[in-house]
Amino acid sequence: MKIQGKMFIWLSVFILAMAIVYGVWSKEPAGTTALFLAFGLAIMIGFYLGFTAKRVDVGAQDDKEADVADDAGEIGFFSPHSWQPLSLAIGGAFAFLSIAIGWWLMFFSAPLMLIGLWGWVFEYYRGENRTQ
Repeated sequence: MKIQGKMFIWLSVFILAMAIVYGVWSKEPAGTTALFLAFGLAIMIGFYLGFTAKRVDVGAQDDKEADVADDAGEIGFFSPHSWQPLSLAIGGAFAFLSIAIGWWLMFFSAPLMLIGLWGWVFEYYRGENRTQ
């Protein structure tokens, strides 16, 4: 994590320099604001990664002598059979379609998205998968 934190800190320094140069040369407020916001996001991520790297064990990515296999292992748990993302995707598609067709379509997409989100969050709190 130390390496990633340093990379984001250096990226934020670069973005800040480019934001200043862009703002002075172009005098265009939207792009300058976007670059300063990108600087803020990069510095927050870099600070978080650097802050967290001090409190966790050293990972294989911070060891110059590490092999690829040193970082192998379980990454996390991913639900292999969930239908909830489909409901979220259909609801999101209808929500974006409502911009083109009419805002009345949002009344049909919002319940689909809420049902999908609720089901995805609480998927392993009920039913046959409750013990996983």
